[in-house]
Amino acid sequence: MASNTINVMANYLDPKNDLTFKRVFGEHKHLCMSLINSMLPLDNPIVSIEYQTGELIPELTDVLRNTIVDVRCIDNIGRQFIVEMQLFWSESFKSRVLLNASKAYIMQLDKADKLKLLHPVYALNFVNEIFEKSPEMKNEYFHHYKIVNIKRTEKQIKGLEFLFIELPKFRPQNRAEKKLHELWLRFMTEINESTVEIPAELLENEHIREAVGYMERAAYTKEQLLTYDQWKINMLTERGMIDDAREEGEAIGLEKGEAIGLEKGEMIGLEKKAQLIAKNLLHKGMSIDDVCDVTGLSKLQISQILLLKN
Repeated sequence: MASNTINVMANYLDPKNDLTFKRVFGEHKHLCMSLINSMLPLDNPIVSIEYQTGELIPELTDVLRNTIVDVRCIDNIGRQFIVEMQLFWSESFKSRVLLNASKAYIMQLDKADKLKLLHPVYALNFVNEIFEKSPEMKNEYFHHYKIVNIKRTEKQIKGLEFLFIELPKFRPQNRAEKKLHELWLRFMTEINESTVEIPAELLENEHIREAVGYMERAAYTKEQLLTYDQWKINMLTERGMIDDAREEGEAIGLEKGEAIGLEKGEMIGLEKKAQLIAKNLLHKGMSIDDVCDVTGLSKLQISQILLLKN
């Protein structure tokens, strides 16, 4: 019986790392186009792109972190695409995605003298955590948002569209599936530092095969690998800080909720939980901006916590 894998003697890196993700999709236009075309339900596929660089929201860098997105590009007919990989989920990430996309849309006014000449912006976000946890959505990994009429959803205000893909929920329907949508998601979810064998169906596609080549450790300099490892350490540290703070916050929230009553207690418990998480993260050395991003609290609320702490 023929094997469905090819043994490739190489050490691989994780494509979800900031360095490797930008290497594949931020330096190779044809791979970026392949990814976007496979994920977005576009009426007209992208045929060429140019990368856009720089901060979308430079005037707010003291309030928002990560305002430099992973990949931003514009195609030959003016459509803009923002592609991001997000390892940790927080509700404030939605707001950041909305803000970045809105800013990209508004920035077109620098070149277009009429509002009707503005082109749409698409925000494509890969999230390495499950954020839709309701039972009815437990198997839905693909979330597409538009601005639509509530009663008649076929009526749409065009200009902004948002896609969130929960990578942990993705399960290929068929291990030999050749659709590019499936192949790119398998590339992101199946290749990591413990990978020994690359599935043959991935290597059969020229774009995926090329991207796999950029995951080989040998393709990076010593300095780049140090950056890769430091990024991993930073992410593990942040993940640990968030988990520890949330566990303590949940315990306090439940205690407060039981003492005050269910409905009112839930509201106060959630508030106390956020405050305790913030306090713990500040104690562990996380910056105020990062604490705001994780907890959803404002900088004013964080400042009040610091005053009480002192």
